[in-house]
Amino acid sequence: MSGGVDSSVTAGVLAEAGWEVVGLTMQLYDHGQMVPGGRTCCAGQDIHDARRVADRLGLPHYVMDYEGNFRRDVMDPFADSYVHGETPVPCVLCNQTVKFRDLLGAARDLGADILATGHYVRRRVPEGSDGTGAQLWRGADPAKDQSYFLFATTRDQLDVLRFPLGSLDKARTRALAARYGLAVADKPESQDICFVPGGDYARIVERLRPGALEPGEIVDLSGRVLGRHEGIIHYTVGQRRGLGIGGTAEPLYVVRLDPATHRVVVGPKAALGRTAFTVRALNWLGDGAALPAEGVHTHIKIRNTFDPVSATVTPLAEGRAAVRLDAPVHGVSPGQACVLYDGDRVLGGGWIEREA
Repeated sequence: MSGGVDSSVTAGVLAEAGWEVVGLTMQLYDHGQMVPGGRTCCAGQDIHDARRVADRLGLPHYVMDYEGNFRRDVMDPFADSYVHGETPVPCVLCNQTVKFRDLLGAARDLGADILATGHYVRRRVPEGSDGTGAQLWRGADPAKDQSYFLFATTRDQLDVLRFPLGSLDKARTRALAARYGLAVADKPESQDICFVPGGDYARIVERLRPGALEPGEIVDLSGRVLGRHEGIIHYTVGQRRGLGIGGTAEPLYVVRLDPATHRVVVGPKAALGRTAFTVRALNWLGDGAALPAEGVHTHIKIRNTFDPVSATVTPLAEGRAAVRLDAPVHGVSPGQACVLYDGDRVLGGGWIEREA
């Protein structure tokens, strides 16, 4: 229970269905020292809101102190990824570690049969199975689908996870919150990464890695210097606006970031096209124990907001895989997730690697 409307309604739906529900809330921040100001989740007012919802529903409620875990497993890798010229997805790491490892462990310690969350995804069990072998599917509402952020969920975790909101849209969720009499029924959604209020990534990275924001040159594909920047953290592959350079004959985009030289390399839109890349830490959720040796031709998403595109994914050694796209795609950025889909079913995914 994060204190938002989604997890609050999840608790209400389960209680109404007759489950014995216990509310668990994660305390993730060091009491304002690392993340001052702004609306966040899993801290301050949100914990208070979660308590109010639990009281309204008549549920026992526990606050779990995971500040150290969150710093180690989410915030530190987030900062390191930016320093290394990547564009991280901390929500995936949070689901993978703090929520579905630590919080799930706490739920088991309490004797819980399942752990339910407010994610907009669906869980399906194949017909004729013994209740195991659950599959992960997109949420029914495309506008709220969160499957991209759950690609690293394991098969064992899926067997005990439940997602009661997966078949709902946001309007229906808010209507249920109002029917349950929850004070968070009209609570606004946060649009930022929870520990980066206002989207000020540089401020958080500078706090976590002092001195890491080194200035450098902005160069074109031939190495010609076009300008200077205040740190590669301010840029991502595919970015056009805010480059601080003008007078060019055609629009320029960030093509790659070089952390070794602190250079931002820019070029025309055509230079963004990629037809192949590799991923690491592949998590396979499709049929069979592993990605087939001959590979699969499927659809992938390289960012949550991008449409799926066709590609062939083939296994490599050490949990890596090669991705070959049917047509060039713009915006392939190291540090982002590459998630595999068969229609609405999630087949797994991995982390996009930097080009050798």
